[in-house]
Order: sequence, then C-alpha cells, then structure tokens
Amino acid sequence: MNVLFKAIGVSKQSFHQRLNRQMSFFEELGQLLALVKQIREDHPRMSSRQMYRLIRPAHVGRDRFEAFCFENGFKVAVKRAYHRTTNSWGVTRFDNLLLGFELTGINQVWVSDITYYRIGEQFYYLTFILDLYSRFIVGHSISEDMLTNSTTIPALQMALKTRRALTSLILHSDGGGQYYCKEWLKLTSQYLIRSSMCESVYENPHAERINGIIKNDYLVGYGPQDYPQLIRMTTKAVMKYNYEKPHQSIGNISPDQYEKTLAAA
Repeated sequence: MNVLFKAIGVSKQSFHQRLNRQMSFFEELGQLLALVKQIREDHPRMSSRQMYRLIRPAHVGRDRFEAFCFENGFKVAVKRAYHRTTNSWGVTRFDNLLLGFELTGINQVWVSDITYYRIGEQFYYLTFILDLYSRFIVGHSISEDMLTNSTTIPALQMALKTRRALTSLILHSDGGGQYYCKEWLKLTSQYLIRSSMCESVYENPHAERINGIIKNDYLVGYGPQDYPQLIRMTTKAVMKYNYEKPHQSIGNISPDQYEKTLAAA
C-alpha cells in the first residue's frame, strides 16, 4: 500500500486527511438541505447567497452552496420545486417504504424531521420523531449545530429508551444527511430499523406539521431567550403536546390518551 502512495506522489496521512475533508463536505451538504428548505419557507425571497451568509457552513464554499441550492430547486424564491439530488453530490436515497403501506398500530412507522429555531442571530436545531399512528412524539433533541450526533441520534436514542420490543419498524424522513450518515445507520441497523425517504423534501407532512405546532403553538408564545431556555421550553412543549393537546385525527384526545385506549382495547 505504501508503494501505491509513493507512486501517486502523496503520503498516506495526506490522502486520509483529504478523504475526511471530502466526507465532511458531502455530509454537510445533506445536512444543509432541511435547513435551506425551512429558511426558504420562512423567507420566500431570500437568495441562496443570503442564505449562505446566514448559515455560514463549515465545509461548503459559497459557489458550491449556491450550486447545491439551485440543483435542489431553490433557485427561484417563489417557486416551491424540488429536483432529486444527483449522485454528483454524493447523497444517499432510500426507497419510500410508506407507499401502499397499511398502518394498523403504534411502533410501525416513525416519521422525523429537523427544523430550526432562531433566537437573535443564533440558529438552533430541533429534531422530532413522531409515531405516525398515535401522533405521539417519541423522541426529540435540541442542539446548537446540525451534526448527526447532536440532532437525530439523541432523538432516536430517547425514542428507543421509551419504546421497547420494536419489530420491523420503519423510520421515514425527508432525506437529510443526518438520516443516512454512517453513525445513524449504525444505530438503526442495531435495532433492525428500516430507513425510508420521501422523494421530495415537501412530502413529509406529518413531521413538518409537528415542527410547526411546537414552534408556532408553543415556543413563539413561551419566548425563549437563550439556549438553556429553549431546551426547557421545548421539553415542556413536547409534554404539553403529548399529554394534553387534543388531536382531531385521533378522536380529539391527546396522543397519550389515544395510546392508552389502544392498550385497553
């Protein structure tokens, strides 16, 4: 192997450093997709360059960021369009396992999404995992960055602590980088969780609805002023939603009450 490195004129150390930089670049691109979608929905006329200055990604330059936004349908601010990410960006896709799936109980399908919450000039990231049948938020996380170890993994770890004896569970997402990186897949493989992704970032309505409910129905009213307050108030919002808020699709009772009726049936 050392002979090969000498033949191409690079050291083994520099080769692996370059490989790690490339992996970080591709992972960050996937992580940015959900955030760009959220910003564009909140600011329909914000340009890709303005979003770049706002987000300031660590491993993606301005021109590459703009090209990424254009390829994913965010070139025209007023047009809600999405084009499937091509292999040139190194993005992984999973099949949509929910097509034709008949949902009959809890712990069959969980849906998840990541949204942002802005306090002043600081962005924070909220991750929710929702049981699609009962509408119960089984896991969540609040983080200061978009990294997988700060967003989807702690949310899933929380869900796995509260939900036992899972079999053939499908976890559906919109395809952000946090849902296909190696750390995430290692955890889902350990629990035999099957990954599912929608074709478009606009086709995960139940997870997106939870984002809106927690942000607009609770956090905006609570008014957190810093990160510790955001953690406490998001946790409070999830508790209020799970145990008190009536949900029309489950008979105008709370998700907790609905699950109790299922257990008693």
